[in-house]
Amino acid sequence: MKQLSFILICLLVTSCNYFDVKKTSSEVILENELLTFNWNEVDEYPMFESCDGSASKEDKKHCFQNTLTNIITEKLQRDTLVVTQDINDTVYINFEISKEGILSLLTIKADSITLQEIPNIKELLHKSVDSLPKIYPAIRRSQQVKTAFTLPVIIKVN
Repeated sequence: MKQLSFILICLLVTSCNYFDVKKTSSEVILENELLTFNWNEVDEYPMFESCDGSASKEDKKHCFQNTLTNIITEKLQRDTLVVTQDINDTVYINFEISKEGILSLLTIKADSITLQEIPNIKELLHKSVDSLPKIYPAIRRSQQVKTAFTLPVIIKVN
């Protein structure tokens, strides 16, 4: 009986460690969450009103890019450009969309020949995005977020 009570007392003393509650501080939780957080991805891409809101994430992205490219191309084709040599260049437009859905052009990268032949290309591109339809901003974890994109636009002038 003494042996049985000794074993029970030992079990009781050592089992108390299993009932200890380990507390985790909010800083540790935040640090772990930030390590798993992918800063380069959004839950939903920016979207125009004309895009289907129930489409998949990739379809929304393609709709946004195609709509933006079509609007810029359409507005550039309205202008008559006179050049001394043929131009076949890709212009890279860096822009950002604010949390409020406002599109801002950041930089425009074009070949030096394109800039020489069409010196007002930057102004034309700025004008082409001035009257865009309503843009819904990107969403990350149910919050509207600012996003930045690079859009390639092919310029062909003969």
